[in-house]
This record gives sequence, structure tokens and C-alpha cells, in this order.
Amino acid sequence: VEQGVLTDVLNGAGSIVAEAGAAIVGGHSIENKEPIFGMSVTGQVNPNQIWKNKGAQVGDVLVLTKRIGTGIMNNALKAGLFPVGTEQAVTSMSTLNRVAAEVAHNFTVHACTDVTGFSLMGHSVEMASASDVTIHIKAYDIPLFDDVIEAAQMGLIPAASYGNRKAITEVQVDEDLDPVWTDIVFDPQTSGGLLFSVPASESETLVEAFYKAGIDCAAIVGTVESFSGLAVRVTK
Repeated sequence: VEQGVLTDVLNGAGSIVAEAGAAIVGGHSIENKEPIFGMSVTGQVNPNQIWKNKGAQVGDVLVLTKRIGTGIMNNALKAGLFPVGTEQAVTSMSTLNRVAAEVAHNFTVHACTDVTGFSLMGHSVEMASASDVTIHIKAYDIPLFDDVIEAAQMGLIPAASYGNRKAITEVQVDEDLDPVWTDIVFDPQTSGGLLFSVPASESETLVEAFYKAGIDCAAIVGTVESFSGLAVRVTK
């Protein structure tokens, strides 16, 4: 590791942990060809105020709080390509979901999941399966980092994306969509956003509240439908 990088990583992690209101209380090191850094989190929650990925109701609207494409843009960053999109991705990955969670507590949340390594599809499938519904995602409504489509078309696809596609089978992507959208919706996210299932009557107000709180990429990305034999379908 270049001199100073480890210090920067630890200082950066420490500042975000402090922002989250937590404390780092231990650690250990490993030997590896590439530097790896991660954390496990232990805490307490009020059992009466837990959001689960179960409970999405037919007629609900799905709201996503962060852009999609961190896996693709991480590969672009390594290749020195698409500086605008990669900078957006780094900023997004460095941003907590704390504000989004605090805003959403003022609304009716039927179900919620983070969107991380299993991709938008994987976490949507988990929500749909747990709730016995079909989730309908509108591809063109998904917020993306700049140049994600171009980067994906160049083949900057993480290996984990193909793993997701192999493992997550309860998904149908509309044949009318460019094949690049399959790469995007199965893209593994690092520090992704939150996906909320909320009553349709509150969805636009929730998005407005996110914008007022500085979450200017929040978007309505789909709806919850009666189970049709598939967990998730993706259309234009």
C-alpha cells in the first residue's frame, strides 16, 4: 500500500463512523495481495420500530434514494475512465443512509431494504418474495451515475454482476430493453441506497422531502403488483 493510504482509509472510516454516532472498538489485520478494509456493526434497535423487507403491499410505490452503478463505475475508476461518473460514485459510496432514514421515519413505510452487493434485482427479489408480491421496476426511471450506460457498453462489468445473474432467477427483464440494462440492474452496489415501499399517496411527497434534505437523486422506480409468478419484472 502506498505510504499514507492506510492512514487515509482509517481516518476516513473513523469520520464516517463518528457521523453515524457510533464508535470503533476493535479490529484485526490480515495479509492479502490487495488491500481490504471492512467493518462489522453491532448495535441495538427498538423492536417496535424496525423496517423489514417484508410487508410491501399491492399498490405501493417504490422509492430509491441513491443512484445505481457503483460496481461498473469502480471498474471505470480503475481504468481511469469517466471521471464525472466515478466522482459521483465515490461521493455516493461515502454518504451514509442516515438522512434518508430520518426523513422516511415521517412517512408510512410498509417495507424497506438496502441495495448492496446482491444488486437492485437481488434485494428487490428478497422484498417481493417476503411480501408475496411482484415488484415492477421501470428501468428508465432508475437514477444512474453519469456514463454508467456507456461504461457498461464498454464491458466494465464486475464479475459479481454475472454471479448475481446466475443466482437470482426470479427476474424477467423486458426483451425490448437494451441488453446493457441487465448488466445495470444486476450490478453489485457498494454502500447503495435504500429502497422503500410506501403508499402511492405518500410517494411524491416522500421524494420531495428527500430533495429538501439534500438527497437530490431520490426517485420513484417502480410499483408493487399482485403476484404474477415472478418476483420482479423490469420494463421500460
